[in-house]
Amino acid sequence: MAAVREVLAGLSGSVVFLQPEFGPEGEVVDLRFTAASPEAVDIGGRRGAELVGRSVLRTYPGVAGTDLWQGYLRALTTGLGYEGELEYEEGAPGIPRLSRYHVRAAPCQGGLIVTWNRLDTTEREQRRLALMQRLGRMGWVDRDLVRGEISWSDEVYSIFGRDRSLGPWTLEELSARADGEDRPALEDAVRRLLKAGEPLDQTFRIQLPEGEVRHVRVVSEAETDALGQTVQVHGFFQDLTAAKQAEEQLVEHQQNAIAQQSLLAAERDLAARLQETLLPVPEQVLQLAGLTVDVAYRPVQEGLNLGGDWYSAIELPDGNALIVLGDVAGHGLDAVATMALLRFTAKGMAITDSPLPDILSRLNTLLLHAADRSGGTATMIMAVYQPALSRLTWVRAGHPPPLLLRQGEAHFLPTPEGILLGAVTDPHYETASLQLLPGDHLLLYTDGLVEQPGEALDEGMARLARTATAHAESPRFLDDLVRTLVTPDTRRDDICALHISR
Repeated sequence: MAAVREVLAGLSGSVVFLQPEFGPEGEVVDLRFTAASPEAVDIGGRRGAELVGRSVLRTYPGVAGTDLWQGYLRALTTGLGYEGELEYEEGAPGIPRLSRYHVRAAPCQGGLIVTWNRLDTTEREQRRLALMQRLGRMGWVDRDLVRGEISWSDEVYSIFGRDRSLGPWTLEELSARADGEDRPALEDAVRRLLKAGEPLDQTFRIQLPEGEVRHVRVVSEAETDALGQTVQVHGFFQDLTAAKQAEEQLVEHQQNAIAQQSLLAAERDLAARLQETLLPVPEQVLQLAGLTVDVAYRPVQEGLNLGGDWYSAIELPDGNALIVLGDVAGHGLDAVATMALLRFTAKGMAITDSPLPDILSRLNTLLLHAADRSGGTATMIMAVYQPALSRLTWVRAGHPPPLLLRQGEAHFLPTPEGILLGAVTDPHYETASLQLLPGDHLLLYTDGLVEQPGEALDEGMARLARTATAHAESPRFLDDLVRTLVTPDTRRDDICALHISR
């Protein structure tokens, strides 16, 4: 036992050693923490040595009877390791009500070595905010009201011109420093966030010590305990000063050709960097899990190489292929920001092996609670191809149906149930599957490929089927298809299309 403690004392992350407690019939009635790594932390914020001596079922009664508990018992009985996920619901105040963990348990010295990683909203939000910091002047903030702790990322200190050694301000302190008429509204929004858990999305002005006034947007959401009290707050700050100044200059000098050219050049430069970072269009055909995937991407906004249409095609850790196509309402950089949010979040959840309907439901919630609540929506198709079974499993959120070309005939796949993202708070999504055969061609596309002004959508869909059939044998099938269907006179929307073949 001393050796186990010495080993765990040198490990990072959350690692503990559990020893079983037996009943009168020799059955395992509980497990007790007898050693823990210094960085181990549970849902209640207990760390390292604070865990030692506690029993699992008395400390976390909700674990009893779960797959996790049964996995522990099997590991003790069979000597085989256990790995799984636990969605834990806490009933005590002062602790987040719902949390999700990835847990591993390995038999050792008559007990179990257990490690875990938290997979819930906090970590996903921090990963997303880390990405956004690289794209714009933005930084994240986390606050634990129970433990009285608050942390800023480095970028937030820069936004407020504050020395890092002085530590962060609380939202209450920050709202009291808001400039002029912005202060009452911000103070009220902060009170509602901390008292009632209402999301905060507020832009305010703050005067820095050297006299400069900055426009800062704060977006924050609260985590509440079983009694509805706010226990944690997570969010980000964004410096909008440059954007506000540019807006004022455009209003004042909209006739100034030099200013317009400068703005266009800056936008093109930003678009080029966004293109490379967010949605790199391949220069050659992709090969994924035995599939050939060709991409056509045509944003409608002149000078901007990125729009609201997007795709993702990657090989997953298990050897399957993930293929996603989406269409965000609107154009320009606003649509690009929403596209980036959906694309990276969808890819991240797919890599964790989340069920496809669950991913769409969570993306719907994310879009409903996104920073810009201007009523934005999006459509999407998400598919996973299993090469061992030659099976494609897919879901849709209000997106046009895929077109299948098989033995020279084209038909649209029957669509499973699924409303577009951002439309309702409680959507229902279903899966459908397709056996891909050698020689099959599957086309995923956004509505810009089929819609034309003054024409019914059914006519555009029929035209797509006819054109695809006519070009089925072309070695440049996708390029020929797009060039035939879309002309400068009829084009009104971004276009993204994926040609998938075996």
